[in-house]
Amino acid sequence: MKDFAGKIAVITGGGTGMGRELALQLTAEGCTVALCDVSAENMAETKARAEAHAPQGTRVVTFVADVSIEDQLKAFAAAVAHELQTDHIHLLFNNAGIGGGGSMVDGDRAQWDKTFNVCWGGVYYSTRAFLPLLKKANEAHIVNTSSVNGFWASLGPGRPHTAYSAAKFAVKGFTEALIADLALNAPHIKCSVVMPGHIGTEIVTNSRKILSGSETAVDVDAVRRALAAQGAKVGDLTDDQIRGFVAEQARRFHDDAPMTAAEAATVILDGVRQDRWRILVGKDAEVIDNLVRAQPEKAYTPEFFAELAKGTGWRV
Repeated sequence: MKDFAGKIAVITGGGTGMGRELALQLTAEGCTVALCDVSAENMAETKARAEAHAPQGTRVVTFVADVSIEDQLKAFAAAVAHELQTDHIHLLFNNAGIGGGGSMVDGDRAQWDKTFNVCWGGVYYSTRAFLPLLKKANEAHIVNTSSVNGFWASLGPGRPHTAYSAAKFAVKGFTEALIADLALNAPHIKCSVVMPGHIGTEIVTNSRKILSGSETAVDVDAVRRALAAQGAKVGDLTDDQIRGFVAEQARRFHDDAPMTAAEAATVILDGVRQDRWRILVGKDAEVIDNLVRAQPEKAYTPEFFAELAKGTGWRV
């Protein structure tokens, strides 16, 4: 698919981050876009910005949906068909995701399950819901967002990352298996797995809001335990200092990232144009991919972490 003008794209998690930037770049080319997100306010901003720079006649529609709930994605698909008066779509970006549920051993199960169900269930349910509309297009492409944590299940020493990593591994495997399935049963539909490194998005703040119900709510005890496990001295820190540390982490994740969400969206769309099924996003993603492939048995050793940190600039 070399040209997005006149196409119809569906984007999950379109309220912020890479989802928003995909919407902005697609609509600028004359692609009609349907967004879902849990935040109507964030989607309204995406819609306003997209419509301000889109060619006349380009439409942007929004729908509030939690991608971890299948019935809400079915309703989203029905709304897209109704609102746009269409029996088909051309592009499906399964982009929605949150972080959390780090430890299966010593973590909150509800947060673990929610993270896994958003990051994996959202891809599965969305693909199920929109496949009938994709099948009726003359050409179509599914783009599933995994992560570097879809082939390297870690954030570094002393930091369990099980829910997110398990989900992103599932997304990667599902997409690879889907290639053969589509080639046999719907050859006009292509698919790609996107594996970003550190991208400057609002995922840290958004995840906290979804998992706790508030952008500012912080499980201080859990943060203390996590920092202590990494060797930090937290005994003298007040609760407010812990909260400040968490807020600073979220700011730095967004502001100090080596790649912006807009740059990532450009890489993804270029990958679709080039019909690449495997899209690494960011130099850090390329470095980690090469390191894991070269020495998979050492991928979780201190020596590997040191080499990774040197090659990517990550502090692991």
